[in-house]
Amino acid sequence: MINLVRVGLLTISWLSLVFLPKKSFRKYLPVSNLAVSLILLTSLFSLPFKLWIVEKGGIKEKIFTDLSLILGPFFSGTLWIFHLTYGRFGPYFLLNMIMNYLLAFPLCTIFQKLKLFKLVNFRPIHIFFTYIFYSIVLYGYQMYLTKPKQLKLLKFK
Repeated sequence: MINLVRVGLLTISWLSLVFLPKKSFRKYLPVSNLAVSLILLTSLFSLPFKLWIVEKGGIKEKIFTDLSLILGPFFSGTLWIFHLTYGRFGPYFLLNMIMNYLLAFPLCTIFQKLKLFKLVNFRPIHIFFTYIFYSIVLYGYQMYLTKPKQLKLLKFK
């Protein structure tokens, strides 16, 4: 059952990208890679600080679980959120608040009941605020990547 959930998370997330325009994929790939990097760092910190554990299995199962979430919904979700909202911080921040709330509260509860992982020293409220902070960092990074291109266009007009 756990492997089915992992594969499902990856498959559904990546299949959704078929509908994302190639231009948006290329434009927002760097910020999605940064999102993956930030969450991978959080995952690495979860080991010594026991933020969460995978009940069944050892480190191998933890790696599979973390990667299925990071390379699935987090990667593709970042692409989609930026595609739909970039350039309008209000809708971007609101959509991130909604998605992070859904992850932190109902989805974490569901994932724990499915025995995908168990939160130990990390609570849903910590997840919510950590990922809200990450979303602000990601928006700033995308602005930094986009700004030089906008300045070049203005110089040649």
